Formats: sequence, C-alpha cells, structure tokens
Amino acid sequence: MKKLYPDAAAALRGLLRDNMTIAAGGFGLCGIPENFIAALRDSAVKGLTIIGNNAGVDDFGMGLLLKTRQVKQVIASYVGENKEFERQVLAGELDLRLTPQGTLAEKLRAGGAGIPGFYTRTAAGTKLAEGKETKVFDGKEYVLEEGIRADLAMVKAWKGDKAGNLVYRKTSRNFNPMIATCGTVTVAEVEELVEVGSLDPDQVHTPGIYVDRIIQGARYEKRIEFRTLAGTTGKKDSPIRELMARRAAQELRDGYYVNLGIGIPTLVANYIPQDINVTLQSENGLLGIGPFPAEAEVDPDLINAGKQTVTTIPGSSFFSSADSFAMIRGGHVDLSILGGLEVAENGDLANWMVPGKMVKGPGGAMDLVSGVKRVVVLMEHTSRDGASKVLKRCTLPITGRGVVNMIITDLCVFEVVPAEGLVLKELHPGVTLEDVRAKTACDFFDGLKS
Repeated sequence: MKKLYPDAAAALRGLLRDNMTIAAGGFGLCGIPENFIAALRDSAVKGLTIIGNNAGVDDFGMGLLLKTRQVKQVIASYVGENKEFERQVLAGELDLRLTPQGTLAEKLRAGGAGIPGFYTRTAAGTKLAEGKETKVFDGKEYVLEEGIRADLAMVKAWKGDKAGNLVYRKTSRNFNPMIATCGTVTVAEVEELVEVGSLDPDQVHTPGIYVDRIIQGARYEKRIEFRTLAGTTGKKDSPIRELMARRAAQELRDGYYVNLGIGIPTLVANYIPQDINVTLQSENGLLGIGPFPAEAEVDPDLINAGKQTVTTIPGSSFFSSADSFAMIRGGHVDLSILGGLEVAENGDLANWMVPGKMVKGPGGAMDLVSGVKRVVVLMEHTSRDGASKVLKRCTLPITGRGVVNMIITDLCVFEVVPAEGLVLKELHPGVTLEDVRAKTACDFFDGLKS
C-alpha cells in the first residue's frame, strides 16, 4: 500500500469537503502541521469544524483558517493570544466549544481507541459540565465525556518512514499521538523522511497502522523555537511580582513534583531553594525542567504555552499531552501554582473567562485543580478598578469548587481552611491588617502571630 505523497496538496486530494471535521496536532505553535494547514487554506473548503488544543495565532497555525473564514466551529481548550479568534467568538461569528485540556487529550485518545466515553473529575460543578451526565464515585462527582472522532486528522512529526511510522521530537509530541489515532483518515508530515527499516522500532511513537498518507514537509518556520538571552529584564517583572514568586517558592518541598501556570507562577522557578530537589512538570509533555540560571529571563507567558525552549535536567522525560494529564488527574503531581481572576472564601477558583469581555479558555487549569494534591493561587488582591478579587462567592465562571489551599496576593497570604474559611497567615512588608480588611470582600480569621 503506497502511503507516500509528493506534497500536502496531493495528500489531501480527494479527502476535503465543506462542513467536515478536522483534528490538527500541536500545542501552541509547537508541532503543528504547517504544510497541511497551508494546503487546507488554499483549498478554500469552508464550514469546517476544527479540533485541537488551540487555534494558533492570527497569522500562523490554524489561525490562518479563521482569517479566511473557513471555520464555523472550534473545539479547543485555549484561545490563547489569537485576537481574531477571540473577536469572532465574542461577536457570535464562531461557535467555540471549550474543553479542558486534559479532557480534550483524553477524548481524542478515547475516540481513537474505540472508547465512546469516560468519567473524569475535571470540570465537575462548572459551566463546562452543564447538561452533561454526572456520577459519584467514592463520594466525588465525575463528569461523563464522550470520545472524539474526526473525518480527517493532520499531524506533524520529526521523522517518519514510508510505512507511516512516526517519531516526534521532545515536546512537539504533545497532542499529535492522540490526534493521529482519531481520524477516519490520518495524514502526516515529517521533517525527515526515511526508508522503511531505518527507524528503531523501540523508538516509534505512532505506529504506521494509524497513518494513511505521509509527506516530507517542504519548509518549517518553527516560530516558537527560541530562547531568551541572559541578562535581560522581562517587561512584566516588578518587585512585588518577584516577592510573590519568592513567597510561593517557600511552599515547595524536597521531592515534590510541581506544575507552574503561566504569568507570575512561572517566576517561581527562579526561586527554588538550592537545598531541595523539585521536579517541574509542564502540560505540553515534559517532566524535569530547569533549573533556571538566576541571570536568565524566564518569560512568564511562554513556557507552558509551548513558546519558549527550556533547559532539561538529568532524568527528564518527554511524553504526550494525554500522558501529561494522566499524571495530573491521577494525583501524581504534588503542587500546582497558578494564577486567578477571583478566589472565594471556600476555595472556589475562577480564572478562565470574563463573560462578554475575555475568553481565554480553561487550558489545563480545570484538570490541575481537580487532580493535584495542593493548589496555590498567585494574583493581585484587587482588579484595576479597585474591586476585591478575594470574595465571599466568585462572580465569574468557576474553574473548580473548593480547590484552593493557599492564596498569595500582592498584600498578604491566606490559607483556606475547609469548613472554616480564610485565615490570614502573613502580611507583606508595609501592609497593615487594615489594608487587607479594606480590600477583601469577605470575612477572614486573623491568624497572624502576635
């Protein structure tokens, strides 16, 4: 059976039609099928439903198809920095089906494995679980999610042979292995095409049985493969952000496996105490990041979004996004430090959307807060208009119910005590108890040491 085609347009010939469902591999701009996306754009098919972790950016990745108005629906976990994507959603021009990142990875894996559905704790009690069947296991609520099948699956690999066997490189594996299995037809593009028998069978990540057509890509921009230079200053760095990151680093313990969210939480990696061993986990498929040299800039918006190359340590490992979230959902990650828009006195967290104004998507946050052992939130105490972000009840759609254990703001540190509420544990330098009371929209216990 001949699987090799000369280029992307030839490999897609006879497969495309209006109103079809297409799944595309990649995480952010890492490991995306650039040649197939360009050919899909040039084909002018329309009314597409596209499935993937996100939809690229305005002028690259799957964002190209949004710009040409070829897409009617997106099933994704994260809108990211795609302004046109967000604009079309808020304007009602595009149907967006947001899905938690780990749930999406598992839905794709399940669809490719012939599993029609599965239960997960992720998103239980949130807006994204509305209308879905739930069931209680061991006293906890789980949501029934259905597997995903696509008419066409498009993936990108580092190496491949003419039989369709694929090898991915480092974190570019991400969503590609699951998407390779879920298509009625799967097409793959590779950077390097080799003869059958050239690949080590023990290193093949996607066996050729899943791949119907394969091409060697003509060119790759690889926009995300860069590193920031030592000695530079991040534009968002500030003394208070550094203070918050340093305080959060005190929650690390020797032997911990830790996931850091984007924003201020990423800065925590710069302040890991030297006398402890901490292993950082990233959702896009990497266990064992850093350590970061003190003089190097770690851009807080890039690493977990797959947009910044990071240093690995001895003992590091790479894996798919499905395996990454199996670690998270399975309770193997000790601590998650992430950002927040609001936190309630009972530990409810909201951090993924502002209705009518901002749609970023849950990304991996819903999976993290439902699966890790301990959750620490880093955020400003008030919004730009001075309104408190520490509330009696969250006003924004929640990410998880009763999931937060500690809140570190630019004013203070709260511990969330189950069935009791917030306990004020520390004040930052120059902050008074009266300052905190004036800017907190709920009651709390004074747990400060006299």
